[in-house]
Amino acid sequence: MTVGMADPRIGVPELDRLVDTAISGRIADGPEVRAFESAFADYCDARHGVATSNGTTALHAALQGLAIGPGDRVVTTPFSFVATANAVRLCGATPVFADVDPTTLNLDPDAVRAAVTDHDGDVDAIIAVHLYGLPAAMNELRAIADEYDVALVEDAAQAHGATLDGRPVGSLGDVACFSFYPTKNMTTGEGGMVLTDDAELADRVGRFVNHGRTGSYEHSEVGHNFRLTSLGAGLGRAQLDRLPDFVDIRRRNAARYDEALAAQPAVTAPPDPPNAGHAYHQYTVRTEHRDDLRDHLADNGIDTGVYYPTPIHRQPAYADVEASAPVAERAAETVLSVPVHPSLDRSEVDAVADALEVYSP
Repeated sequence: MTVGMADPRIGVPELDRLVDTAISGRIADGPEVRAFESAFADYCDARHGVATSNGTTALHAALQGLAIGPGDRVVTTPFSFVATANAVRLCGATPVFADVDPTTLNLDPDAVRAAVTDHDGDVDAIIAVHLYGLPAAMNELRAIADEYDVALVEDAAQAHGATLDGRPVGSLGDVACFSFYPTKNMTTGEGGMVLTDDAELADRVGRFVNHGRTGSYEHSEVGHNFRLTSLGAGLGRAQLDRLPDFVDIRRRNAARYDEALAAQPAVTAPPDPPNAGHAYHQYTVRTEHRDDLRDHLADNGIDTGVYYPTPIHRQPAYADVEASAPVAERAAETVLSVPVHPSLDRSEVDAVADALEVYSP
């Protein structure tokens, strides 16, 4: 038996929705996409949703809607998937990397404030990533964004179903971006979503993802084809109905691992702050013995992942960006994710927990 890192749950509800959408003949952009946008926005307590082709295009479109462009600076984390910074670069702007909190591995508000003041307040946006499904320190980041009059963007690609102080992720910034890649907490195959309460911003984003279109063949600006298909939206609507159950199962699995690690001196469980509803896209432990733990788990038939082995500011594509992020660099050497997804059966969860509990370096 091998316990895998991901296994999307696609069942009868999803297949029925896909068949109905295919039979309708509207398999590209259309009413199914509008219905998904509305449903997902409602779920996240946002007023407007714009579906996109993936999470990266959601970030790109959101920044474009905020008029981020050449000469602008965007403060963000170096400890994320590279798409977070790539979206900044794709707009012609410059990423400014602030270090992460040593416990949560999300953006450290003190480091963000230092990055802003180092540039004399001349920044234009902050992108906070809700890493692994744990909400970032949005209250503190909101205060900084308001003080310096900059946009606050949520990269919620890993945080479907997460909450902070009882509020859903996706409603905490000026604009939020999600990914629906197959490994996420819910999927559309490939897809993304931009959420905002700002009707004008939503309109700008909607135009940008559809060739700048304002009429049948009328284009007010240059845009892309970043549209989501109706087939993807149909799959997404069925997955959204099941998302609360998916997240509940992830949390139960995480609680079992927490229990196993309670007396484990060599492995640290992920943080779970009392004011945050962790969505556990990943269950990521910290250990000084990562390679050894990874071998131990592999010997027990358990897959693992390292998210992420190289901080963005150490990637060759960002060699020209000066950054100091020792906490992120250390995290990249110690993180290890184990399977937590809702397709795991009880015996698989117990196998992971038991292997973690008995590990000795």
